[in-house]
Amino acid sequence: MVNKVPGSEKWELVMRSRQLWEKFAEDVKYLGMDPQEVLGWKKTGSLLVGKTSQEMAALKEKVEQLSKAGLKAELLSSTELQDLEPALVIGEEGGAAFLPDDYQLDARRSVAYIEKENRKYATEGRYGEYYNQPLTGLLRSGNGKIEAVQTSKNLLYSKKAIVIATGCWTGSLMQELIRDFGIEFEVPVKPRKGHLLVIENFSSFKLNHGSMEVGYLGHRDANETSSISMTATMDTSGNLVLGSSRQFVGFSTEISKHIINQIWERAGEFFPSLRELSLTDLEKTREVRVGLRPFMPGGKPMIGLVPGLSNAFLAAGHEGEGLTLALGTAEMVADMVLGNPPKVDNAPYALHTLSS
Repeated sequence: MVNKVPGSEKWELVMRSRQLWEKFAEDVKYLGMDPQEVLGWKKTGSLLVGKTSQEMAALKEKVEQLSKAGLKAELLSSTELQDLEPALVIGEEGGAAFLPDDYQLDARRSVAYIEKENRKYATEGRYGEYYNQPLTGLLRSGNGKIEAVQTSKNLLYSKKAIVIATGCWTGSLMQELIRDFGIEFEVPVKPRKGHLLVIENFSSFKLNHGSMEVGYLGHRDANETSSISMTATMDTSGNLVLGSSRQFVGFSTEISKHIINQIWERAGEFFPSLRELSLTDLEKTREVRVGLRPFMPGGKPMIGLVPGLSNAFLAAGHEGEGLTLALGTAEMVADMVLGNPPKVDNAPYALHTLSS
């Protein structure tokens, strides 16, 4: 929550998603499992870090905003920050915005658990997996209702609705799907490549909280070609996860050594003890993760009914907040499909046809 903006159009969805993740973790605990083990769910608190007096002014304003929105937020001086996170060194002018009640999640563990639970419904005919089967078309009736989706191997009939949630591929996919429907509709989502550097079992380094530099906020929503911002977390397996990069290079997922070196160097500017090691020293204990974030101009996802189709819904363009906003988005779409009163105003996310 430390990097979120109270009062923004996404704020209500952010808060609702947070509530749902907290409830999900409680449900896991109620079932006799450990949310930390199952979801990577851990109350670490988070730090938004600045080095200069100008950045501290921005952090002070951020703390005031978050506090007014009802969150527990503190502004830490460099001395207070040093006590809290000894490995983090930012100079006398710097400090941090601190949210002690923030949690972190492990994406891989969370998705694996949700998939495992979903598979229990397969025997009832309520769940199926069709991985590695590209969607090739939609079968539409005369009233605009989608009767079925065609994959490369199967025809899957839809009784209630279909939901298209295909990340950064949504724009090109929708163009293909509605080409013959006479609908003028654009999904401006595009891929923004990101690298994460993971140092496995990094017991020689201690990090108590999720941390990111204040510059991350500007890079997140900017339409610039390339950027590097310091983000650092320690996952529940003891792996140090460093980021993050943002690049517009199409759908390429090739690893860039140059970007990885930049991430390591940027992390060293905030955590000087890392400079004592080189990436070559860590060759055998490091992993590089590369993914494509679904970037949307304006930073707001598209969630809603596809214009011209009576039972097709779209949810895409969450950029780097897909996991954070997943449960709120799922609830929003489910309420739309079932005709339930919305828990969160869905108007800001509505899809529109192109004006002539």
